[in-house]
Amino acid sequence: MEPVVQNLGFMSFIDQGDFVTKALFVILIVMSVLSWLVIFLKFFQGIVDKIKGKKFCADFWAAKNLTDAAKLVSAKPHTAQESLAKEGFQALQKYQSGISNIQGNGTREEYLTSVLRVTLDKIQLTIENGVTILATIAATAPFVGLFGTVWGIYHALIEIGSTGAGTIDKVAGPVGEALIMTGLGLAVAIPAVMAHSWLVRRNRLQMGYLDSFAFELLAVLDRAPATKSQANPNA
Repeated sequence: MEPVVQNLGFMSFIDQGDFVTKALFVILIVMSVLSWLVIFLKFFQGIVDKIKGKKFCADFWAAKNLTDAAKLVSAKPHTAQESLAKEGFQALQKYQSGISNIQGNGTREEYLTSVLRVTLDKIQLTIENGVTILATIAATAPFVGLFGTVWGIYHALIEIGSTGAGTIDKVAGPVGEALIMTGLGLAVAIPAVMAHSWLVRRNRLQMGYLDSFAFELLAVLDRAPATKSQANPNA
């Protein structure tokens, strides 16, 4: 009689696993899907924001005066630079019309600086969406895979103890299950780590560009005599 050849494919090891193994496998798959979803969304969002931001900056700084520049700012800004410009124009209008609270106790430059800084902080929170997800997946996926590995080795030891033999046909399933969980955990974590580092660097560069734009915008708004029509394009 010919020996029965066991199927040692990837899914066969998962099928042989118990509820815990399959649950860990599903968790790692969900982590991988979330990770790649964030990566693709952030990648394409970054391209769109870069193109729109460059176009707005070029048109904004090409304007002859504040009135022409204000006309470029829409009611619902499409870029971070446009949001800064809108908040700056509105802050200038409020200061010109008189602020009846503690924010208006300082000079115009101090008030505009405060408004632009708050806007920059809000923009930073927005562009950092998804970074925490990648960091969490990068940190936890290897441990989820490691837990699956330990669980597989445990099954292998139980099989050896119950049969009294450590032959390959007895331990191949549990050991293969353990190795697969290790590899799957690393396969999920490595792209997440690389994407997290890339996003952190890109966000740092983007915030640097926005800081420069806010500084130049502050200088323009602080020294220019503004009217209501100039200061609030969406009033």
